[in-house]
Amino acid sequence: MKPYIIFLFLVIPFFSFSQKSLASKKTLKQETKEIKEIKKFQKELNEEYLNPKETPLRGDNFTQFKKHPFFPIDLKYRVEAKFIKTENPTPFDLPTSSGKSKSYQEFGKATFELDGKSYTLTIYQSLDLMKMEKYKDHLFLPFRDATNTKETYGGGKYLDLKIPAGDSIILDFNQSYHPYCAYNAYDYNCPIVPEENKLPVEIKAGVMYQDIYHH
Repeated sequence: MKPYIIFLFLVIPFFSFSQKSLASKKTLKQETKEIKEIKKFQKELNEEYLNPKETPLRGDNFTQFKKHPFFPIDLKYRVEAKFIKTENPTPFDLPTSSGKSKSYQEFGKATFELDGKSYTLTIYQSLDLMKMEKYKDHLFLPFRDATNTKETYGGGKYLDLKIPAGDSIILDFNQSYHPYCAYNAYDYNCPIVPEENKLPVEIKAGVMYQDIYHH
């Protein structure tokens, strides 16, 4: 066998292995970046609840609070959804936990797959917040799932988003949290999750619930 042929037999497997190794490192780097974002969210949420000027907790709930319980981080629940913007949305009043309402409009719909099945959630925009420079690109995704009343608050959870640049949007349920009224129903007025955003599956991601907060 000619020397250059032997050389090719030796180099090709090595080149293939190197390419796989680079791809693996790239994926690991990306996952690390995503996990860092989730850990940052968890840290900031804990800090907010430990801050007496920001926390919704009162009395013993505040003094006993150390940190939130979270589901284990699982990138399965970080999904890229197909986003379709709602054209000419009509403002509407979204009912809240106090019996009052808050003004929102439908911003668009996000369709994603989880365990091979497709689901669609509606994303909203607060008419009050969109007038503020700080929140002009803020979107609101309230949802319910099959963990509610068990591992999570019965009224559902929230996810904060930013207006996407294109026709896709990242939904990272690892960064989902409970509304303030889950911890303090007396001082806070929280939007109720619309029926269309009730998922028939378990979303084991984000903040969990503790018995001490049940009313």
